[in-house]
Amino acid sequence: MKRIDLISTGGTIACVPTETGLKPELSAKELLNLIEGDNSDINCTDLFSMDSSNIQPEEWITIAEAIKSRVGNSGGIVVTHGTDTMAYTASMLSFMLAGIPIPVVITGSQHPAVYPDSDGRRNLENAIVAAKSLVGGVYICFGNSLMLGCRAVKTRTTSLNAFESINYPPIGTVSNGRMLALYNPVLPTGFTFSTDIDPRVALVKLIPGMSPKLIECCIECNIRGVVVEAFGLGGMHSIRRNHLEAIRRLMKQGLPVVLTSQCLYEQSTPDIYEVSRPLRELGIISAGDMTTEAAITKLMWVLGRTNDMEEVRSLMQKNLVGELTEWN
Repeated sequence: MKRIDLISTGGTIACVPTETGLKPELSAKELLNLIEGDNSDINCTDLFSMDSSNIQPEEWITIAEAIKSRVGNSGGIVVTHGTDTMAYTASMLSFMLAGIPIPVVITGSQHPAVYPDSDGRRNLENAIVAAKSLVGGVYICFGNSLMLGCRAVKTRTTSLNAFESINYPPIGTVSNGRMLALYNPVLPTGFTFSTDIDPRVALVKLIPGMSPKLIECCIECNIRGVVVEAFGLGGMHSIRRNHLEAIRRLMKQGLPVVLTSQCLYEQSTPDIYEVSRPLRELGIISAGDMTTEAAITKLMWVLGRTNDMEEVRSLMQKNLVGELTEWN
């Protein structure tokens, strides 16, 4: 049997009612004691007890280092985490822990595990089963579904099936203490751990009538890279309010600009419509079918490696950990 490690970071699953509202206070051991079965062989670690709205790059590094320190001694790792930023954490860990030889399964809940009707206990039980069954990689286990970490997005605020696998098949499902594999992901081999990231990345979501100055202000805000959520396949204003010119100014200042879509499913590209063709000529980087969370965290990770625009472009358009479908 694999030795499993449980790492707690807080989140709703660890919350208890207080006078000021729900607060994450349960330890990893206390969470483990809420589920069925003999789990005495699971090693418990408490990193911090935080609402995931407060999880930031500093915490990503702490989590990644805690996981790395267990590689070689653990057969699988479960990380409990709040749902609100879970997809960002899962995506960033996918890059930081590229090629990890053991499974890292992130889970949490929509209701505190101490509640009688909580989904937290089932999710934790399922994550442990998955950590004993999966190959190396970073995953999210939630609502009986297993997803590749860099492809998962939180799509619902209260429903128990809060996460979906976007543009990628679900990895499997867990039920009645057993995992059913549905898809075998092709993931990198050779563990390359790195926490060198640059969090100075901005996300700009376009809306009709938005001033280009809101894009250009990134130049004055010590931003090193920008992800733009454009319309549909990648359209943006080119009349009256010229977003294209704003993008040009960012790139002239050496800021890589990554184009993604406000649509969850399928790829973004500037190549189809006349209105967005100039973006290709400007040298904008297409995010393809990456999720916004993956595009943002990947850009942070890439900028931690290089300042060279062509290297940034090459890495952003290369599938590294299953985050991107490379189209012919």
